[in-house]
Amino acid sequence: MIEEDNFAEAFENLDFSGQEIIAKEFEDCTFSKCDFSHVSFKKCKFDYCHFSHCNLSLMQVLDSQFSGVIFEDCKIIGVDWTKASWSALTQRAPKFKRSVLNDSSFWGLRLESIMISGCEARDVDFREANLKEADLQDTDFTRALFRNTNLTEANFTHASGFDIDVRVNDIKEAKFSRYEAWRLLGGLGIVLVD
Repeated sequence: MIEEDNFAEAFENLDFSGQEIIAKEFEDCTFSKCDFSHVSFKKCKFDYCHFSHCNLSLMQVLDSQFSGVIFEDCKIIGVDWTKASWSALTQRAPKFKRSVLNDSSFWGLRLESIMISGCEARDVDFREANLKEADLQDTDFTRALFRNTNLTEANFTHASGFDIDVRVNDIKEAKFSRYEAWRLLGGLGIVLVD
């Protein structure tokens, strides 16, 4: 049973799959090896929580807040993050470490300084998003969508699979590994030969 207000609680090896969790608050809580697949969070608030080795695939985040939350070694497939509440006053961008984010959407979100590091982010929609100063290192962006995306000062070091058209994205002062930077020429119709 989850209380209405939860502070510094530890949740471990629990199965919440398919449940509807409404108007609950979590601050400084840890979730380890929990199953939140197909869960529906409605009007929930997560402040500085840490999810580790959890399954959050196909969760719904309706009007829920995620501020300063860390997702580490988690499976977070098919999540529409645009349905969450992203108040500019309370928001601290989440951190995704070594997690699977495939088939998710961050379309149009302001997520300056977000971390998506060591992750698999295939088929993720980043169009119209503000990812200024994002840490995107060591991540696989195969078939991810970037269009009118602010990637100013983003760090793509050792990232792979990205197709970023420099004509329709802001990549000023972004960092790319030398051997992956050639991918930026793809949108210009340039053919590279050895």
